[in-house]
Amino acid sequence: MVFRFVIPAKAGTQPKANKNWVPAFAGMTMMLLAAPAAAQDKKPPYWASIASGEAMMRTGPGKNYPGTWLYKRRDLPVRVLQLYPSWRLIQDPDGTRGWMLVTLLSDRRTGIVRPGGPRPIRARPGADANVRYIAEPGVVGRIQDCRSGWCQITIDKRDGYIRSADIWGVGEGEMVD
Repeated sequence: MVFRFVIPAKAGTQPKANKNWVPAFAGMTMMLLAAPAAAQDKKPPYWASIASGEAMMRTGPGKNYPGTWLYKRRDLPVRVLQLYPSWRLIQDPDGTRGWMLVTLLSDRRTGIVRPGGPRPIRARPGADANVRYIAEPGVVGRIQDCRSGWCQITIDKRDGYIRSADIWGVGEGEMVD
């Protein structure tokens, strides 16, 4: 299917096709593909997240290998363990390992609330801070910053702070900027 962008014509004339859309379309495509591909250049192990609404984990680094899991959870944190051209060996929060196409991964930092019980999301870092809301195990949020055992996290547009030990997606003692 070919898309054409058309410039509106004056009454009684033929519309003219705008040929400037090709470079613009190519530029937009490159920007969209560059964001997930940014996770390619790091040295493993490192944290990443699933960039797509659907991402297939496979037994080996290629589409000819059988799929083992179909993830349908965007922003799910994963740990990248090994690099192979265009593929990454990842580990999910349950400990399952497999290969995923690099374009399905993002370098966006996310965390998932660990099993065990609801965790408080506080107004500021510190056990004495007011609780803003409670996050159930399995809830995924985006991490902005981690220091001194606390991470600033956004869950469904609600900000707050959670102990870094209460989420999977941050290394012990890791600082995130």
